Amino acid sequence: MLRRLVTPTVLTAGLAAAVVTASAMPAAADTAPELPDTQAIVDELEGDGVFIDPSIDQIPAADEAALEAAAAGSDVPVYYVILPTGAAGSNSGVDAVMEPVMAEVGDGAYGILAGSDAFLVTSPNIEDTAAIREIALSEGAGNQIDTLTAVPDAAESVESGAASGGGAGSALVLLALLVLVVAAGGWFVYNSRKKRAAQKAKELAEIRQMATEDVVRLGEDVARLEIDLTAVDEATRADYTRAMDSYDQAKSLLDTISEPDQVRMVTSALEDGRYYMSATRARMNGDPVPERRGPCFFNPQHGPSSEDVLWAPPGGSPRSVTACPACAQAVRTGGQPDVRLVEVNGERRPYYDAGPAYSPYAGGYFGMDMMMGMFTGMMMGSMMGSMLGGGMMGAGDMGDAGDLGGGDFGGGDFGGDFGGGDFGGFDF
Repeated sequence: MLRRLVTPTVLTAGLAAAVVTASAMPAAADTAPELPDTQAIVDELEGDGVFIDPSIDQIPAADEAALEAAAAGSDVPVYYVILPTGAAGSNSGVDAVMEPVMAEVGDGAYGILAGSDAFLVTSPNIEDTAAIREIALSEGAGNQIDTLTAVPDAAESVESGAASGGGAGSALVLLALLVLVVAAGGWFVYNSRKKRAAQKAKELAEIRQMATEDVVRLGEDVARLEIDLTAVDEATRADYTRAMDSYDQAKSLLDTISEPDQVRMVTSALEDGRYYMSATRARMNGDPVPERRGPCFFNPQHGPSSEDVLWAPPGGSPRSVTACPACAQAVRTGGQPDVRLVEVNGERRPYYDAGPAYSPYAGGYFGMDMMMGMFTGMMMGSMMGSMLGGGMMGAGDMGDAGDLGGGDFGGGDFGGDFGGGDFGGFDF
């Protein structure tokens, strides 16, 4: 049995959602859509925390990526299930869909949106799912991205509140322990946390600035193509469109990152954009389309590499790295490649020598396989933990997504009539 179920609600102005937010294609008036296969839902939720019914194809990949990031970053398990209109039917229909799913996937907060007017929240172990919904709506203040990203904190807040509501005896024991901790070294703990928070904020500001520079640079380089889409063939037009979509995706994701690790999503989109821009330029010049290679190791802003060269960092061992033509020539002639410099503690230094905080930045461009070879001995410390824990996983192609911030869904405007079938402005 479901422990708690928020009954369907008609969603009007603004997003009335907590754990899942989406919209789906309405079913025909006289035909109920086929219920999704239980195993298909389980596989998706166990993979990335998000299931979107295959019949729904109007949700951009960037929006789906934002949901995946929200689910992945939560301490309390959060799962998203988006179904077409009428798929879940009544509450009993939701039971039929979700009970076997939750039995396989396990505890957590499950949000279900069946079309534009049936939003439900349920959980096998969380009693007050209604509180999660209300907190997320309050934090989101009508902005769909803010509402979605508030869901994990809302779930954690509700669970923390439930855990702290144990009886007076437990509270007294907890208070006594707290007094002992404070007496023994509470100030040290507080001061350490404060320093860690300040360091994290500093790293995030630096990494965001670096990614911003890369996004701006790609936008400028794409603009210099000065392409007339009416005067080029379909292949050239397709590659140019992919380059622009990747740029838009990187720009939109940049506005959503709240953790240094999340910058890998931005640089992954930038890597796509750089390749498709190079392919577009080659087609316009009548040259062969370059093979898909990793970016230039020395400066990912240079775009795809053309060859591998043997290079050793100061005091380090030689290794094979990817290089653009100019940087490869500099290495062969004993010159200095045009290295991507970043500011760390007021000092400009190569990004690969800037510490483990920059490993997600590199991971988005190069992926884990290339990182393991080229960056050996550099970015030590938390880089390996990030890689093994997933910080560099999934740094590959995120797909040809739309603009997470450019469409109504990512633009901060729930506007439109969500209850009338709009997923943040996308009509189904």
